Amino acid sequence: MLNKLKENKFKIFTAIVVVIGLALIRTFEKKLFYDPFLVYFNADFQSIPYPPVENLKLFAGLFFRYSLNSALCLWLIYALFEDRDIFKFSLLVYSVFLVIFLIAFYIILECFPDGSWLLFYVRRFLIQPILALLFIPGFYYQLQKTKK
Repeated sequence: MLNKLKENKFKIFTAIVVVIGLALIRTFEKKLFYDPFLVYFNADFQSIPYPPVENLKLFAGLFFRYSLNSALCLWLIYALFEDRDIFKFSLLVYSVFLVIFLIAFYIILECFPDGSWLLFYVRRFLIQPILALLFIPGFYYQLQKTKK
């Protein structure tokens, strides 16, 4: 087992750095990003209207946060699997989901004033590294299946 750790020390180091980076993004989210929904979703948001927002600042903050999380997750995916095709596929999916989630967030924000739960979950995908939690086990499983 110790030999496995020695063989994979770069992967382990990268995983630790990425987790620390993601934790730092989460820790300093109030200082780094404009997001009035941080306070809104900590309150009883089902019974209150959306907070006033500056759309440009909000979407720039969401884009910046998604980009930081994605860059860290893509770095982790590449370090773990060392496969350019997996990296390219992940990059494509992250890009497509960014567009889809930002459009959905805007539509919900502007057209559905009672859609607070829907907004909550779309925002969650934008600000949290949820896709990595899906991709890493999926790619691992796929690689194990192809080895057999």
